[in-house]
Amino acid sequence: MVKVQVSTDELVAGRYRLLEGVHHEEGREGWHGQDVESERPVALTRSRLPAHLREEAELRTAVRITRESEALGLVCPGRVSVVFDVVEDKDFLWTVTARPEGVPLSALLGHGPVDYVRAARIGLGVLDVLGAAHQEGITHGDLSPGQIWVEEQGGVTVAGFGLMGASASPRLTAPSYASPEQARGEGGGPATDLWALGAIMYAMVEGRPAIRDRGGLEATFRAVERLPIRAPLSAGPLSPAIQGLLRRDPVERVPESVVREALTRILKAELDDDSMPTETLPIFRDLDAPPTRRVWGKVPLSRPVLLGGALAVTVVCFAGLTAAGGLSERGTSASGPAPSPRVSATPSPTPSASPSSTVPQQAPSTSPSPSSSSSASPSPSHTLTEDPPTAFFRYTAPQGFSVELPKGWKPVRTENSADGSYRVTLGASGDPRTLVVTYSTQLTSDPVAVWREVDTSLRGDSIAYERLGDIRAVTYQGYKGADMEWLSTNGQVRERTFGRGYLIGDHEGFSLRWTTPAADWDTAANRAALATFLRTFKGGSQ
Repeated sequence: MVKVQVSTDELVAGRYRLLEGVHHEEGREGWHGQDVESERPVALTRSRLPAHLREEAELRTAVRITRESEALGLVCPGRVSVVFDVVEDKDFLWTVTARPEGVPLSALLGHGPVDYVRAARIGLGVLDVLGAAHQEGITHGDLSPGQIWVEEQGGVTVAGFGLMGASASPRLTAPSYASPEQARGEGGGPATDLWALGAIMYAMVEGRPAIRDRGGLEATFRAVERLPIRAPLSAGPLSPAIQGLLRRDPVERVPESVVREALTRILKAELDDDSMPTETLPIFRDLDAPPTRRVWGKVPLSRPVLLGGALAVTVVCFAGLTAAGGLSERGTSASGPAPSPRVSATPSPTPSASPSSTVPQQAPSTSPSPSSSSSASPSPSHTLTEDPPTAFFRYTAPQGFSVELPKGWKPVRTENSADGSYRVTLGASGDPRTLVVTYSTQLTSDPVAVWREVDTSLRGDSIAYERLGDIRAVTYQGYKGADMEWLSTNGQVRERTFGRGYLIGDHEGFSLRWTTPAADWDTAANRAALATFLRTFKGGSQ
């Protein structure tokens, strides 16, 4: 966050007195103030000036901002801040508006997360304003919690129209809420506003931004463009809408009508005293979409459509949140929340090689284990070549892979994509351990490099992440692969994960992720289970 020091003894433009700071964001600060000439209360916002505005005449900038606020004030009376004045100050721009009712959402979020019902109510109010703006051909382009004022009863007022719009200049304020296309300097449109809305609702229910501020514009933009976003844990039935809005490809983001339908039904269910609606939300379904490059664990999605408002919620819009490494490390396990893998590779029919494999070096669960990333394979500490223990059984998945699993285990979560990629989480009720099998179709040709990207993503966005040792090149079943191990925290539990990804074609491959409580990692039962998984796994027609 950049804090601009402004003396409250001085008048802005010789007319507006600053009384109280009310919100702070990267590149933007806001105050309650007073117009000393009319003695009316005002709100003042000082924003870092985008490059395209620096090249414009001051009059043209002021006219556009004022005109857009007036136009939207006619179609959304009382829901858009009326601009009184626009003042340029070197590299910053002051906008002076009527003081909205309520408090900035950024100030509200300073007190912690809000429940999903309130988030849906606020989100719907913002969406109504955005929808009206888009109908008028106006894009906000700079939406953030500091631009949304929330009343105690849930009404909202949106400020900041006209500063960015559809400009190709990257936004210079609140970069955590920039869309990926803005982060790349490609400008924005209505889809950019929808991404910002999804990021804002994510921050409301989780108590933190989907992508945290990295301490500078460029670093934050890189994170927005590349890092995966953990699936929200506290969003309840709001989760499909949030994840649908946070798809990295703007073409694939859920449309306004679908989001409005979802939010409206959540609020209706609350009025009907049904806190968990199961037959009121729209389904988000994948259609054909062009493939995109990804790393272990990412599954691409395509344009969603609404398929019947009276059907149960089906969340298949998970993968658009994970441009650099898959879903949340805290996804679904046999007994509820648990680490969700970020490793994946792609299946395709290829000849089988030797079924034997080695178990990764067992390093202490509390510190990294040194190993060479250039070695051909990890040093075996335990190898099983006999038939699996009697406590295991052969499981053949509908997707075509097979593996020996502990008795009682079954799929607890399945995620599919239109291009054939999928992820299956295997486990059992009451068992904190999970095995995740992922198949991907657009991988790079170097498994070690793929894991390096995942490592970077986890390091920037996982809870208490710690990689154990080096990323190790391996040969698995005759194919080129790589292993990585790490620690992370899921709730109050410290967990350890071993990931093996391997290529079976130019861009296809599988990955296995084995996660257990870190304290139990090196038990004989867990070592035997991992050895069995690696020895018996067969992907597709292998």
